[in-house]
Amino acid sequence: MQTKLASFMVGTQDGDDAQAIIGKCVHCGFCTATCPTYQLLGDELDGPRGRIYLIKQMVEGQPVTKKTQLHLDRCLTCRNCETTCPSGVQYGRLLDIGRRVVETRVERSTKDRLLRYALARFVPERRLFSAAMRLGRIARPFLSSSLQAKMPMGQVPRPSPTGQHARKMLFLEGCVQPAMSPNINVATRRVLHALGIELIAPANAGCCGAIRLHLSDMNSGLDDVRRNIDAWWPYVEQGVEAIVMNASGCGATVKEYAHLLRGDPIYSAKASRIVALTKDLAEILPTFSDKLRPLIASHERRRVTFHPPCTLQHGQQVRGAVEGLLRSLDIDVCVPSDAHLCCGSAGTYSISQPALASQLRDNKVAALDATKPDLIVSANIGCISHLAAASKTPVRHWVELLDDMLSDAVR
Repeated sequence: MQTKLASFMVGTQDGDDAQAIIGKCVHCGFCTATCPTYQLLGDELDGPRGRIYLIKQMVEGQPVTKKTQLHLDRCLTCRNCETTCPSGVQYGRLLDIGRRVVETRVERSTKDRLLRYALARFVPERRLFSAAMRLGRIARPFLSSSLQAKMPMGQVPRPSPTGQHARKMLFLEGCVQPAMSPNINVATRRVLHALGIELIAPANAGCCGAIRLHLSDMNSGLDDVRRNIDAWWPYVEQGVEAIVMNASGCGATVKEYAHLLRGDPIYSAKASRIVALTKDLAEILPTFSDKLRPLIASHERRRVTFHPPCTLQHGQQVRGAVEGLLRSLDIDVCVPSDAHLCCGSAGTYSISQPALASQLRDNKVAALDATKPDLIVSANIGCISHLAAASKTPVRHWVELLDDMLSDAVR
């Protein structure tokens, strides 16, 4: 596909990237077969190929309308199309470029602007979000059913492990996870502690940047990225083994740091080093399976269904690792028939596109229920909370299951 850039895109990083990415598309349409929004809406412009055409028109200088904005807003950025694409089109990066262009060309409604501003300024701030969650739980009986669904019940925190280890890894605790489901982080610490690994979470590290970047607040998102690199860098210089991510959405974003800062003379080399060190928990724990197996106490065999988040299987291209590890620990694991499809959480998508998000969630819950599980596990806090709001079966992070199974002697 040939692209003739408009003058405002010529010589820019976004323009060069858009031209290269669009040039790889061969119009085959394989992507539409695996696009969740195309399956629901049946509109070519609500599938990756159609959106690529819209972005092509934008960067060539053709008019941008609210209809263009709507079709790009409806994309989940699940990147299932990237897994399907035989030509290696980096659709997620192209969509980010297209959305940035739209933000400069089409004015949003006051309601929409306020919502996006609130999400960008509120959700990534851990203290504000935690305080709001506490207030929300107090007021839960008086909230609407839709708000109650987004307000998970509080957890009784489990004790974190104490003691130091020679082996050390950095750990990103996340911005919403400590408030919504704090035991995910505790379980991560406890399991790695049992394996002789100490996790370090610098206090000045915060949101990975995903929320603001996906809302096209590029400057603030890159501030988040640079802040995290600054927070981690002294420990990188001291030789930490890895940077652990237990929320696959955060992991997918941090693994983009080198691309995001490729033109930054101060941070580009550091960002590349950060990316090389970043590992999802699903990449780390399977390497310790032989050591982990003796630490597991005898347990009742339950049927567990794994929901692989899009950010793990498509964003990070990590597939089969969680299921393989759990099966090696004698857990009966299955995956739903639509495992490749998004559940509809997708960061802030369930807030900005509630109708589509609910349809996708209901479809996913039906597919999960069809496996008749005793427990549903996933690898991203957004998916977990989104599914738990509609599922009668408990939904947890898979590392919490491992923590439950650890022998009391090693906790």
